[in-house]
Amino acid sequence: MAVKDQREQREQRVNEAIRIREVRVIGAEGEQLGIMPTFQALDLARAQGLDLVEVAPNARPPVAKMLDYGRFKYEQSKREREGRRRQKGASLHQVKMRPNIGKHDMEAKARTAARLLRNGDKVKISIMFRGREITHRDIGQERIYEMLETLEQNEVPTVIEKPISTEGRFMSVIVAEDKPKAKAMADAKAAAAAEASEAAG
Repeated sequence: MAVKDQREQREQRVNEAIRIREVRVIGAEGEQLGIMPTFQALDLARAQGLDLVEVAPNARPPVAKMLDYGRFKYEQSKREREGRRRQKGASLHQVKMRPNIGKHDMEAKARTAARLLRNGDKVKISIMFRGREITHRDIGQERIYEMLETLEQNEVPTVIEKPISTEGRFMSVIVAEDKPKAKAMADAKAAAAAEASEAAG
């Protein structure tokens, strides 16, 4: 089907809006069709009554999938509504750390936070100060940012729901999973795996 909604095309490149020379193509059933000229991929999609949609623009080459874009947008909107409903009822869990936490312990805490975030819950990352440690709040902020970086390295990007604040001897930030970014990272990883498989073959 042809897609004529220009506003939606600016959000996600579809059909003729994909103006690069070649793309890695995923078929309607998820099969890997390999790298081919974009015009050829578009012809294949049209022959099946489908659209060609760019799903991983940052991959090299970008990844495009053949699908019914109208249905895709409907399902996407439906998932977003369900996600918002779940988010409203999401549990808030706390992950506590000390400002002098070691790398191994940081990674363990990050695994716990990642599991909770992937489950749709929010996480309150807290730095617990003792004694005169409270005078070194900059170290607490560094540990919070290190945690967020560690989560992103583990493919769990976050969005800040409540900025860093200090209450008593605790410095905290509340985060949730950045689902659009997580999906983009997963698409790029799948594209890279497919490229490596082709190269090995």
